[in-house]
Amino acid sequence: MKKTNAASNAAAVPQKSQPLKSRILKNWQLYAMLLIPVVLTVIYKYIPMYGIQIAFRDYKANRGISGSTWVGMKWFIQFFSSPNCLRMIKNTFLLSLYSLLWSFPIPIILALIINQLRFKRLKRVTQTVLYAPHFISTMIVCGMIRIFLSPSGGLINLIAGTSIDFLSEASAFRTIYIASGIWQDAGWGIIVYLATLSNIDMSNYEAAKIDGASMFQRIMAIDLPELKPTIVLMLIMSAGNLMNIGFEKVWLLQTDLNKAASDVIAVYVYQQGIENAKYSYATAVGLFNTVVNIILLIVVNRLAKKMSDDVSFV
Repeated sequence: MKKTNAASNAAAVPQKSQPLKSRILKNWQLYAMLLIPVVLTVIYKYIPMYGIQIAFRDYKANRGISGSTWVGMKWFIQFFSSPNCLRMIKNTFLLSLYSLLWSFPIPIILALIINQLRFKRLKRVTQTVLYAPHFISTMIVCGMIRIFLSPSGGLINLIAGTSIDFLSEASAFRTIYIASGIWQDAGWGIIVYLATLSNIDMSNYEAAKIDGASMFQRIMAIDLPELKPTIVLMLIMSAGNLMNIGFEKVWLLQTDLNKAASDVIAVYVYQQGIENAKYSYATAVGLFNTVVNIILLIVVNRLAKKMSDDVSFV
């Protein structure tokens, strides 16, 4: 008995951690594999940050970054003083927020519905049909939207018996953008949630059925608690791109008549940086957008952690 207690006490004493050098030599294959993504991240993510200082300089290509004149906050002041500044910030934020509010729950709902299907073939066909639009390029999607919403011969106008040019209506732009985004990406988003739901033991469903639980009760008591960590993680990742509106779709769907709702920061940065060659000004606007993104990400991250500790689906 004494020997057993002594052995257990010895096991309870924390062992001294091995020196870092010996751990690296022992697991050098793993560290070598880790080195590849670290190097790529440094090269393509951190080294380009050197160019951020263009936002604080009057950049001239012939002088280079370090040789250009330092102007401080000049470009930021110019952006905040522009007449369309508030409209662009408002459009970017509202379009991102509405996209998140409408697009985020759809993959969760679809995953919960598909998970209840017991015919494997029907399940596979449904998944394929739903995530197939994800592989259609943005340019083709925008072309389809223009055809469907055409005032002359468009499918929507033929069904409604009208001849409205929806893309010329600023009030309809957000609905068009969000609805097309849900159709294109919702099916792809269910893959992560279905992978999480596949880890649930089927005996839990059988026990719930024996107890008389309805389908809705099984979803609330079994599926949603299992999905909660994944939902929180996906919410944080989505919030990180809250101000990053897809430039391509907005650019391709934008017209002079819907600019009141489609004039966003991403398009403005492209116009100023590429079309007008105002590199410093465009970099300053893009940097402002990135800083706002980081702030929103930190806030949502803390709120999500608090919700994951306090909120229960059961």
